[in-house]
Amino acid sequence: MKDTLLVRGGYPLHGTVRISGAKNAGLILMVASILAEGPTTLDNLPRIRDVEVMTQILNFIGVDTRWNEDGSLSLCPPAGVVKNHTSYELAKLMRASNLFLGAMLARQGEAIISLPGGCDIGSRPMDLHLKGMQALGADINIEHGYIFARAVEPRGNRVYLDFPSVGATENIIMMAVKTPGQTVIENAAKEPEIVDLANYLNSMGGKIRGAGTDIIKIDGVKKLKAVRYAIIPDRIEAGTYLAATAAAGGQVFLANILVDHLKPVIAKFEEVGVTILEHRDGLLVIGNKPLSATDIKTLPYPGFPTDMQAQITAVLARARGTSLVTETIFENRFMHIGELNRMNAKIKIDGRSAVIEGVASLTGAQVNASDLRAGAALIIAGLAADGVTEVGNVHHLDRGYHDLVGKLKAVGADIWRE
Repeated sequence: MKDTLLVRGGYPLHGTVRISGAKNAGLILMVASILAEGPTTLDNLPRIRDVEVMTQILNFIGVDTRWNEDGSLSLCPPAGVVKNHTSYELAKLMRASNLFLGAMLARQGEAIISLPGGCDIGSRPMDLHLKGMQALGADINIEHGYIFARAVEPRGNRVYLDFPSVGATENIIMMAVKTPGQTVIENAAKEPEIVDLANYLNSMGGKIRGAGTDIIKIDGVKKLKAVRYAIIPDRIEAGTYLAATAAAGGQVFLANILVDHLKPVIAKFEEVGVTILEHRDGLLVIGNKPLSATDIKTLPYPGFPTDMQAQITAVLARARGTSLVTETIFENRFMHIGELNRMNAKIKIDGRSAVIEGVASLTGAQVNASDLRAGAALIIAGLAADGVTEVGNVHHLDRGYHDLVGKLKAVGADIWRE
């Protein structure tokens, strides 16, 4: 099978899209499952490539995993220690593999973690992760592409993060939840995925307060019990289908969402001219109005998410007027713009900003996805373009979107995979 998707534009979208469980929440909860004594079951976990890779990493370190008939995943760590190191070959496929650092230190006081891979969207150093582990008593060395960490007598401590890093916050929470004493994380990340991790660990018997604020307090406990837990819906997947409806036109109902998690995204799309109606169990998105330009700056939550920057850039390519999109999180996150310009977009990069002059129409072209969200942006542009758009390197999309083609086909898109 070729690594290609084809989209014929000009077909408005109509129907319902059910949003899957959150990729970024599911991956961290899978890692945190090694802290439980006994088998944990996760509901609403998306069947995507990143989840498959994470399952393989868990199997590699000794965790038994099983997909159940109801779609849930059961994870059972061994009674003794897990293997204290991750596979280089698997870790290089996914950034979230670095989250085993805090979990392994909490479980058994030792970890050897391969420096991770993932989308090439910019520098994502591990310094804040390591600062947190060291503050809790871990000795850290980096050699030959691996992080060697050992915590002989860990103790709770106060950790101030220079930047509210999601991954560093998650790693520190996981180590601290079983570290004696109290740990306080200041300038912590506030993302919904952080709250989901805290709720998951608290359901196991953890003592975590303040998740969702910039100060999180963790009182270490000795044991965590196994539980069954449902993962939050994916706010970025929901935002992606919102963007697709804005670009293609039509009316799509987004089911299985938490509206509060989408507030910054909803606000910007309403500025652009999309009608969004809130219902008890979802959002109705109406994309039939002419689109207007707007300015956007990506920021840590609750600001506009960097994971939605590429998708809304594709939408703004056809908005009337000039838009300015500023990327403050990742310096390499404009790699989709050259490909959008191949489709007749008029976008110029000025440092960490993109100046978008709206055009009357986009045209189908051969383009390539450079990463997960860039791939989504090109699909969105293809839905609005004249003719057929051929998007290459769509293995990136498989990492983060469950049944993207099937969901778009179900609401009327003309899209197929070669």
